[in-house]
Amino acid sequence: MKYIYTATFVPNEDGTKYYCRVPDLPGCITTGNSIDDAIEMITDAASGWLVVAEDEGAPIPAPTPQYDLDIPDHAVCSIICLDTFAYRAATDTRAVRKNVSLPAWMAALAEKRGVNCSQVLQDGLMQLLNASHVR
Repeated sequence: MKYIYTATFVPNEDGTKYYCRVPDLPGCITTGNSIDDAIEMITDAASGWLVVAEDEGAPIPAPTPQYDLDIPDHAVCSIICLDTFAYRAATDTRAVRKNVSLPAWMAALAEKRGVNCSQVLQDGLMQLLNASHVR
């Protein structure tokens, strides 16, 4: 699923660290050593927050317009785009065993020709699900 939220970035007093949060996602707060690092950190934190909410069936808050947000002084706002499908693909790399039934002649021919049935199934499902962008 794809989401768009506003993130806020506030530099510390000496400008060596940024405190960042997504106001619409309670508790979604992190820090970064540079603005680029902070963007990466808050994108990762927000994606994780959303994945947990999706898995638990919790309500996903709608994004608040920036003019309605309580933005701290010296904060910079940025729109962040979050893709929970891509986040899952990057972080949940465990393999899940599935049993598949094939005609005996097909299984024998595939084995004889050295075909990796698991890989063929994964490739076919990626194409069928139009999910090739997730890898």
